[in-house]
Amino acid sequence: MEANVRWVALTALTAIAPVAWGANYFVTHEFLPADRPLWGAALRALPAGLVLLALCRRRPRGAWWWRSAVLGLLNMSVFFVLVYAASQLLPTSVASTVMALSPLTMMLIAWPLVSERPRAAHLAGATIGLVGVCLMLLTGAEAVSVPGVLASAAALLVSSFGHLLAKRWSTGTDVLASTAWQLTAGGLFLLPAAAAVEGAPPAPSTPTLLAFAYVSLVATALAFVVWFTGLRHLPAGTVGLIGLLNPVTGVVLGTAIAGEALTVQQLAGLALVLSGVTLGRPRRTPRPSGPAHPAPGPERQVTRTSPVLPGVEGDRP
Repeated sequence: MEANVRWVALTALTAIAPVAWGANYFVTHEFLPADRPLWGAALRALPAGLVLLALCRRRPRGAWWWRSAVLGLLNMSVFFVLVYAASQLLPTSVASTVMALSPLTMMLIAWPLVSERPRAAHLAGATIGLVGVCLMLLTGAEAVSVPGVLASAAALLVSSFGHLLAKRWSTGTDVLASTAWQLTAGGLFLLPAAAAVEGAPPAPSTPTLLAFAYVSLVATALAFVVWFTGLRHLPAGTVGLIGLLNPVTGVVLGTAIAGEALTVQQLAGLALVLSGVTLGRPRRTPRPSGPAHPAPGPERQVTRTSPVLPGVEGDRP
């Protein structure tokens, strides 16, 4: 019972990230300048990193200097620019839906990178979710920007590799600190590029400032801390399936607020995506119904082990 409660708590915590990212597509598309992807990415990463640095008050040590640079470039710099471009080129629902391919991508990359073999339930859930993605994306209702889809697909590949690399290097490092280092490094990479390519930063206005506050503090600082926490304690397959809540949020916001059309086909796809998340949930191995193990004799000693949390890292298939 305690293990199930802990798993639910970890899952709910991790789910904050894809929900925040799904809403981020809408906020970026509606309130941020379309022609400033580099500045948009820089103003998303650097303030979030500085806030987390102020909270953790720790500097990188040893290998984490270059690891922070590598992860910051992948998870923050390149990823944020691609997501910003996809958010501006695609409708909210389509942009977030492409990212639902992350479960299969993360499972395939996790196998060689962090030695996590995909479970049958995870693969089945990811496949069902992928079918749902196709139903939601291929509606034919409007022309889909090919550059936008390519940007979203590239963001998916970069983030999947970067997140699993962060999982591999996470041992013995505080999640808050490592996230702060990545965000700060990513923002510092972006600043000179934005100034050189796009000139001065976008003119501030109240809606723009509020949008950047959400994007940086909620969809970045908070979201990445809980996401990396989930990656540290849950299998990559489980976390990838939780990521399917990203397109669900994007579609809901796109239809409820942005006025985008939601067809019966998209509703069916949405149902399949949610089914994929449910199917991929780790389950406790059932106990045998036969008689209990015989009591040990006087000469035997029994060593009790702590219960293993299903679906949590360490519970390998």
